[in-house]
Amino acid sequence: MNTVITIGRQFGSGGREIGELLAKKLNIAYYDKELLSRAASESGFCEEMMQNHDERPTNSFLYNLVMDSYSFGYNASSFVDMPISQKVFLAQFDTIKKIASEGPCVIVGRCADYALADYQNSLHIFIFADEESKIKRICARHDVSAKEAKDMMIKRDKQRQSYYNYYSSKKWGRADSYDLCINSSVLGTVGTVNLLAQYVETFEKKKVF
Repeated sequence: MNTVITIGRQFGSGGREIGELLAKKLNIAYYDKELLSRAASESGFCEEMMQNHDERPTNSFLYNLVMDSYSFGYNASSFVDMPISQKVFLAQFDTIKKIASEGPCVIVGRCADYALADYQNSLHIFIFADEESKIKRICARHDVSAKEAKDMMIKRDKQRQSYYNYYSSKKWGRADSYDLCINSSVLGTVGTVNLLAQYVETFEKKKVF
């Protein structure tokens, strides 16, 4: 196979775990935090800086100017004037494109679907879940109360939504922004992985380039 699969996800939906298991099942590379490490090494930014700005929105008024510059290829002077959050985004954006050009893989989060919008060999998935399932997963993973889990869930999803809607031309979590949206609560983690593997296999068979 040569398909690149991007996964957007609600916090607590198991999207990261599903992405990792799917990559193992398909025997392809997997990128989540690994993408930050690579983007840091290739851009010269320290990894801590990458993590501090990871999937967090910026309120910079320079946004339109910066993205217009990037559309036409940013130059040294415009890059110098960018806020750090913009530089981190562009470093990740470039790394995602490089990773996709190297072969099949699963990439979780970070507007990867937007970065690869023109990449024909790509499938863009969004994982969501019901609130009860998400809270239960967050409680178990982070050892917090149900109330704390719900607060974390709301905060992190708001961050992801703001980041995605800010940098991309699409809407986070909306069905028409992706090829497939799936509720992981219905089939569970393994069942969702199996369904996605089947979906990818069918996509591989049907596509003609």
